Amino acid sequence: MSDQNKTPHTEEQLNPEVVAEEVAFANEAEQVEAAVEVDPIEALRAENAALKDRTLRTMAEMENLRRRTEKEVKDAKVYAIAGFARDMLVVNDNLGRAIDALPDEATQNDENLKALVEGVELVEREMLNHLEKHGVKRLSPEGEKFNPHFHQAMFEVPNTEVPNNTVMNVVQAGYVIGERVLRPAMVGISKGGPKIVPVTDKNAGPGSTLDKEA
Repeated sequence: MSDQNKTPHTEEQLNPEVVAEEVAFANEAEQVEAAVEVDPIEALRAENAALKDRTLRTMAEMENLRRRTEKEVKDAKVYAIAGFARDMLVVNDNLGRAIDALPDEATQNDENLKALVEGVELVEREMLNHLEKHGVKRLSPEGEKFNPHFHQAMFEVPNTEVPNNTVMNVVQAGYVIGERVLRPAMVGISKGGPKIVPVTDKNAGPGSTLDKEA
């Protein structure tokens, strides 16, 4: 057998359709590359869009930073005296205890002692007034629903006439400064009364409640 029969020509092995597709693909790639090279406007538009996006992101980050800084400065002003105010509350409590320790008869029969007590009461009121000017507020939760964020339950009072977990007594007043609790109010809460549960009636207004016997 001759060599001509053993090895066919390369051209005869190629598929004409495959060759045509490869040529078309190569031409298309060259056209795209040429279009990119000769069309700087599109390149500028793409660059401009990227710069615009980057600018908007930077502006948003700066705005968030400005807001955080403003809040931190505001909080620093409001809460700067928190430690001092907490210490002054202890002093105020001691003034109140000193007044409560004196029986009413003692002040009625002794004018000097009565004047002293009035002076201590004045100091107590003035101290609270000045603390209030700096954002410290007194909590008066008697009759309110117990709130663990602002109240500390010290004991329970059996009472079936008021809703369960109602503040019945205030052992020690609580105070807040801004949105923070300086000291929770120490309270006694009711037990055994009706529980407050959300209303399921679709005709009831928002926030309505129903009494449910415990």
